[in-house]
Amino acid sequence: MAQGKRYLLTGASSGIGAALARELASKGYDVALAARRTDSLHLLAAELQARFGRKAIVLPLDITDYDACHDAIGLAANALGGLDGVIANAGIALTGKAGGGHFKRVRLTLETNLIGSIACLDAACALFRQQGHGHLVAIASVAGKRGLPHSAGYSASKAGLISYMEATRAELLGKNIDTTLLLPGFIDTPLNRDMSKRPFLIDVERGAALLAKHIDKRHSSAYVPSWPWAIIGRLLPFLPTSMIAKF
Repeated sequence: MAQGKRYLLTGASSGIGAALARELASKGYDVALAARRTDSLHLLAAELQARFGRKAIVLPLDITDYDACHDAIGLAANALGGLDGVIANAGIALTGKAGGGHFKRVRLTLETNLIGSIACLDAACALFRQQGHGHLVAIASVAGKRGLPHSAGYSASKAGLISYMEATRAELLGKNIDTTLLLPGFIDTPLNRDMSKRPFLIDVERGAALLAKHIDKRHSSAYVPSWPWAIIGRLLPFLPTSMIAKF
């Protein structure tokens, strides 16, 4: 079966999501753009249609409304004439030291990055099982490979998403449903511009181009960019805690 190019993309209103939407449209994808800020989505949809001649529809979506995530899958499929993939990209990065009175920030991070992403992926998986094909994509993070100081909630959310995708891949093996787990390092977006250090930073256009390449080729997993994060990501679980504490 030919691989279709009708995808739902969450977190599409800015940052990696908006740049990724442009890259996908340039590769011939029709996209359902989902996020809370619909004004930005309408501008982006008009741009994609004008520049690339691709179909782009707008879906208002707060992924912490888990029932709405389920509904968004059906709405995207109806609007695009079918759905071939979903990209769980929406996320937040709220930091704070453990025991510093930041539990609400941690909870919101988990509700968004982990549970919200799973809600979208699970709903899509149900559709893909029914139709007999599909592609599940999750944008995790190198931070999910090892818990980092002052980012416990964020690291936990991405570690959970990594485990979820690994389990899902094993469960769907041989069922004509592909899974792609992407682990970016530091990509220049508003999400991380307040950080004092962003090692090996790349701009959002390059990051989106690399992500789109892995999605288009349906790679099972990839670090973005591969150098140096493929090495760092594999080393992180084995580094001494004393070294991690200095980050």
